[in-house]
Formats: sequence, C-alpha cells, structure tokens
Amino acid sequence: MDFALTANQESIRDAVAKICARFDDAYWLKKDKEGGFPADFHKAMADAGWLGICIPEAYGGSGLGITDAAIMMRTISESGAGMSGASAVHMNVFGLNPVVVFGNEEQCKRMLPPIISGQEKACFAVTEPNTGLNTTQLKTRAVRSGDKYIVNGQKVWISTAQVAEKILLLARTTPLEEVKSPTHGLSLFYTNFDRSRIAVHEIEKMGRKAVDSNELFIENFEIPIEDRLGEEGRGFEYILHGMNPERILIAAEAVGLGRLALSRAAAYAKTRNVFNRSIGQNQAIQHPLAKNWMELEAAWLMTLSAGWQYDQGLPCGPAANTAKYLAGEAGFQACEQAVMTHGGFGYAKEFHVERYLRESLIPRIAPISPQLILSFIAEKVLGLPKSY
Repeated sequence: MDFALTANQESIRDAVAKICARFDDAYWLKKDKEGGFPADFHKAMADAGWLGICIPEAYGGSGLGITDAAIMMRTISESGAGMSGASAVHMNVFGLNPVVVFGNEEQCKRMLPPIISGQEKACFAVTEPNTGLNTTQLKTRAVRSGDKYIVNGQKVWISTAQVAEKILLLARTTPLEEVKSPTHGLSLFYTNFDRSRIAVHEIEKMGRKAVDSNELFIENFEIPIEDRLGEEGRGFEYILHGMNPERILIAAEAVGLGRLALSRAAAYAKTRNVFNRSIGQNQAIQHPLAKNWMELEAAWLMTLSAGWQYDQGLPCGPAANTAKYLAGEAGFQACEQAVMTHGGFGYAKEFHVERYLRESLIPRIAPISPQLILSFIAEKVLGLPKSY
C-alpha cells in the first residue's frame, strides 16, 4: 500500500499549477464580477494538452486515469481558480467518456480531437425541470424519422450552453409506458448544438458567474442517426459510465477549494492582530481550522481511493459517492470557516473567501445531493430497504 503520488502525478500537479499561476486572484475576481466564459484559461489548458487527460492516445489524448485527472482538478481549484476555473474544463475531462467507451471508431475520430484541442466545447444535457435526479422519468423525446431523430423537450442546469458547439443529450426514444424497465428506452446523442432549434436561457445564480448555467428549450431539433452513441434505448446505461468519474472529479475540486480557503484563513490568522496578539494564537481560531484540515485530508484520501478503484476497473459506486459527500461537506465547512476567520473582512470581495463560500455550495449540491448519497449508501452498502 503506497499513499505517495507517483513521479508522473507530481509532474501533472506541478505543470498544471504553473499554468494556473498565470491567472491570478485579480483575474478570477473580475470574472466573478463581470462574468464571461474564461476562454483564455480554457485555451491555455487546451494548448498544453490537459483537456484530453483521460481520452485515449489514439485520438490525441493522454490516456491517463481518473486519479490523474482528480489531481489535475484539485490543483486547478486550489490555485485560486476555485469552481470557476474547474467548471470551465470539467465537462471535457469526464463528459465524453460515453463516446470513448461506446462510440464507434468513426465517432471517436470525429468527436474527440476537437474537444482535446479546445476547438470545440461541449455541454452535458440530462437534467430536466420536473424530474431532477429521477433520470428514468425524462420527458424530452427523440422520435426516429428516417435517418434522423426529431427532438423536443426541456433541459435545465446545463453548464456552458452559452458557449458550447456540441451537446451530449439524453432523450427518451421509446415511451415510458412501452418499456419493461424505466431505465430502458433512453438514448444518448453527441451532436452539433443547433441554436436555431435550441433556445438557451441563462440562469442568474449566486456564484460561478464565469461559467454559465442555463435552461434549454428544444423544438424540432434534428439529430442525424450517426450522432447516436451505441444502441437505441441503452442511453441510461451509457451515462452511468460518466457518473462515477464525475463524482470523483467533483470531490477533488471541492477538496481543492477547501484547501484554498483554509490556506487563506491560516495566512490571515497569522497576520491579523487584535488585543495586541495574533488571532491565530487563539484556540477558538486554531481548532476549527485544524478540524477543517483533518476533514479535507480524509476526503482527499477517499477521493484517491475512489479514483484508484475506477482506474482498476473495480465497482466504485460507494467509494465515488462517499468521496463526493465527504469532500462536499468538508469543502463547504472550510470555506465557511475561512469567512468567519476573516471576520467582517470575510464579507469583502477583495479578500476572496466570500467567493469561495458561494462556490462551495456547487459541489455540495451537485451533481447529486448529500441526502441521496446517504440513501444510496444505506441501500447499496448496508442492505437497508430502498427509501425513494
């Protein structure tokens, strides 16, 4: 059992950190204030080849594992970029895994290289307004018409839809009442984002203004049959291959954000003097920060374990969900404590920690709530009756 990063993983961390150093606090503060996709940051990551970290070398990627990607995503978040930087590249790392696993050779050669090079950006369209995490109840319909599908429906909380050239879309191709199981009859497509048929409405939100979130209204959107991934009706099965990697990467990002907030809080506590002494000398300041460090460290070890299990081809659902839960909670608590450590200045944007707190709610809520993770562990690990 070896807990040390390999030399290659250390080089990944150092190389990514070097790129991130070019985008300082002032850059991310401006993005948080004004919005606008961080295209120059995305381009810098693409130019260095990092967007294809998990895509096979045969298609221009690096062919590395989810553990390596988790190290990269933690580094981005911890650099000061937070979730604004991590979310700008997040979809590219895990989202096209269904293409890699289930796409045919022609699709892989056509679809993957533009993503790796940064020439194209993709959005991931699964969630709907009235179904939430109950994916089998999706209402968006794709009806076969000759050599194409006609799609109508709605999607919500779709990140980067303002700037995406491609869309990974899950839609029902067989009505729910005609399938033996609710998980059947859903199909997965990766195709051009046709803005003449997809209306994109941005959702104003409390944080991560640099990376847009949107509601999509899809009307008579045509998708050629060659853009369907795998077999018709097996899309739910296909997207499951991207869910565990996503949880692992979100966990890594939450740990990075928490460690960023913790480092700012500790630095401030050393230099802030009240009653003729550093506030960092007070145990009321020390103890919560020490607890944050321990919780983040435990969450990171769980994240590495989940990544290792996935890369070894082992069932990793419990580990991936546990990592996401622990990291989401630990990251949030560290960001909250960073604001409290700064006192009134924690509420000021110039000290940055208030942004970290707002962004920390993203990995706590998404892509799955902490409550549903607890229900999953209760059922799948402890063998308790299903509660939902």
